[in-house]
Amino acid sequence: MITLDDVLKKKPNNHSQTEHHNLSFFALFIIKKGNGIHTINYKDYTYKKGTVFCLRKGVTHKFTQSDSEAELLVFTEDFVIKHLGKKEGLKSLQLFNELIESPKIELSISLFLEVEIILNQIRIESKLENDLYTSSIKRSLLHVLITKLYREKRKDKNILRNTKYLNQFLKFQNLIEEQWSESKTALHYAKQMSITAKTLNNIVKSTIKISAKSLIDDIATTQIKHLLVNTELSVTEIAYQSGFDDPTNFFKYFKKNTTLSPNQFRKAHK
Repeated sequence: MITLDDVLKKKPNNHSQTEHHNLSFFALFIIKKGNGIHTINYKDYTYKKGTVFCLRKGVTHKFTQSDSEAELLVFTEDFVIKHLGKKEGLKSLQLFNELIESPKIELSISLFLEVEIILNQIRIESKLENDLYTSSIKRSLLHVLITKLYREKRKDKNILRNTKYLNQFLKFQNLIEEQWSESKTALHYAKQMSITAKTLNNIVKSTIKISAKSLIDDIATTQIKHLLVNTELSVTEIAYQSGFDDPTNFFKYFKKNTTLSPNQFRKAHK
């Protein structure tokens, strides 16, 4: 557990907290007082008291200097899975997948009070001397918190309802995140999943209402944005690193998906 104030005071070696950087763990960012902006995958989200952001490992985000009071719960995937088992653990971590559902939740007054009680219980356990039960209690409290947030999100009529193809969708998502620079065609990934490109397209459309190709482009574009903002590589070097043989095609691809040229995007965010 760490406060927003403490986060903003930290000086990591490889990035500034107020610059875009990749998250290396899962986190719940819970706003307790004040207003501000948090940026996730280069999109700005406003927040106020009772806002919760569910951030997954690997997402790009940045904090904005603020007088707000907030708390972060930081944990690894293993911390959850060891307690719940892989199947239930991955189901719980679905809450943090910003490609499936919005990473932002607005809590009701009553649920915010419940969340504060759970946070206080975790805080108490964290201050106790570790024994045979401390880690298990903290995992259980975290699971209760995640489940309550997930239930709150399910009240939203716009969130994912069709989970029939969820496992296949997550496999496809993982493949793209690992191989986005190698290929940007649905057929490339469909072959690895032993299905047709048409079936893969149906899986993605049933899950998040966009085509398989659109998801590939969304993930690839986000990764390119990260290279533009967080590295000193030239645009040409980034083009080759992103799998393009011709920088002109890279330029057209990026502009088509963002309306900005790579240089315009870099200048706007650096």
